[in-house]
Amino acid sequence: MQFGMIGLGKMGGNMAVRLTKGGHDAVVFDRVPSNVDALVREGAEPCSSLEDLVRKLAPPRTVWLMLPAGEPVEDTINSLKTILSAGDTIVEGGNSYYKDSIRQENFLKLLGIGFLDAGVSSGIWGLERGYCLMIGGDRDLFDRLTPLFETLAPEKGFMYCGPAGAGHFIKMVHNGIEYALMSAYGEGFEIVKESPYGSIDFEGLARLWNSGSIIQSWLLEFAEAAFRKHGDLKDIEAWVEDSGEGRWTVREAVDLAVHAPLISGALFQRFRSRDRQCFSERLLAAMRDEFGGHGFKKSG
Repeated sequence: MQFGMIGLGKMGGNMAVRLTKGGHDAVVFDRVPSNVDALVREGAEPCSSLEDLVRKLAPPRTVWLMLPAGEPVEDTINSLKTILSAGDTIVEGGNSYYKDSIRQENFLKLLGIGFLDAGVSSGIWGLERGYCLMIGGDRDLFDRLTPLFETLAPEKGFMYCGPAGAGHFIKMVHNGIEYALMSAYGEGFEIVKESPYGSIDFEGLARLWNSGSIIQSWLLEFAEAAFRKHGDLKDIEAWVEDSGEGRWTVREAVDLAVHAPLISGALFQRFRSRDRQCFSERLLAAMRDEFGGHGFKKSG
């Protein structure tokens, strides 16, 4: 299946590679020429502009956006709506606010342009392991693009979640849960560190817990990798960024009157991390870098 990919950063670039290796035909564009060059080496067809990308796609076109939420997504959709045709489809895969996706779908529908919102999870490891995809929008469009989803995702790793906005809503809640899980690991390791047994090998402890215990997880693998790379984490500043989806999840919990103390507490912990230094928050910063390549602030 032919598709266009706009945004070839850590996620979009690897997604385009996985799709190309899976037998699909990629037409790619990014404002950074070196990102396009990297995909050309993987067999993708390069484009010099959005107009060039649309010209090179055969109708009905499928254009997948992997751009930062907010202005980059809005500006690109505003440009695409003037050059795409009725029957074409935009798949928006950034970490966008679900109500923005509802608005975009409603407007594009008036032009005859389809829209799917795709929550994407797997971070920088998706090329190897596959991407978990949470899809919202028109069911017929979802069915038509299923060959792309099947190639991107591991087995049972994609799902139609409901009408427009559902994909990004489910991804938002997913990220809220991620916040709480990371905080629980951080608190647990800090309790061990402050105990009489705090000289334990933390990389080994993470590996132990990830070998058949009830709390094993992919996040714990990232904790193990962080300890392996950074030892006692003293080179990492305990500054934990938040992407915005944690805030949106807490706001939804308030609006829905849902008791969500773990997710809200995890969000507030990230705010607190910017005012003090502690072991658990150093670990959170290190884990974010391991699964998402987000980077971290070096201490000292």
